[in-house]
Amino acid sequence: MSEIDGHYDFGDVAVVMGTYNEEKAIGTVLDDIERVTDGEASVVCVDGSSDRTPEIAREKGAQVIEQEPQGYGVAVERALRAADRPVVVTTDCDDTYPMERLPTFLAEINDGADVVSGDRLSRGAETMPRFNRFGNHAFAVVASLLVGERVHDTTTGMRAYRKPIIDSIEWTENTGLSAELLIRPLCRGYDVREIEIDYAERAGETKLDPISGGAEIAGSILRVSLEERLA
Repeated sequence: MSEIDGHYDFGDVAVVMGTYNEEKAIGTVLDDIERVTDGEASVVCVDGSSDRTPEIAREKGAQVIEQEPQGYGVAVERALRAADRPVVVTTDCDDTYPMERLPTFLAEINDGADVVSGDRLSRGAETMPRFNRFGNHAFAVVASLLVGERVHDTTTGMRAYRKPIIDSIEWTENTGLSAELLIRPLCRGYDVREIEIDYAERAGETKLDPISGGAEIAGSILRVSLEERLA
């Protein structure tokens, strides 16, 4: 279902993220994006912080949309919708994802991919807590069985999308949005590719409870997969 729109460069890319009390890391992440893209990519942050995160983001040139904290998916979806460029890259603001790989993500889009998903788990993801790592492997196995295609990492926060795909799908999940953003395009026949990436130790404290958050993600994977199969 790919439609090749020509060759994109970083001037065609928006990097988006939901931010919540990440003042320890947000500056580094934005500096890395600036450096890797030569300042050409735009950045959109949807923020519900009570610390200096939005101030730092604005100082670094990002567009900041402030809203009351409503969860991961609400923030990320709003950031995705607000992006005004034909290629949108999601990332987290905790300095765990390698911005140095942005050229690889863009190259895959230029090669015809509709969605490019960063696979943290195939390289070990040793910086991820063991319980979380086990859970993410389990999510990938379940998602693979449900969608009928091998998936290595359903909950990665780093992906690239062609913007028309984002705009054409109704996204329904919150905590499980990262899984939904992979599963719906896969089930609809889009060209979805996974590339292996490194995963660094996060700066600052995690906001997701591994038990309740894991249960919500598992529910999202099951719900979204069944909806797509029954549609």
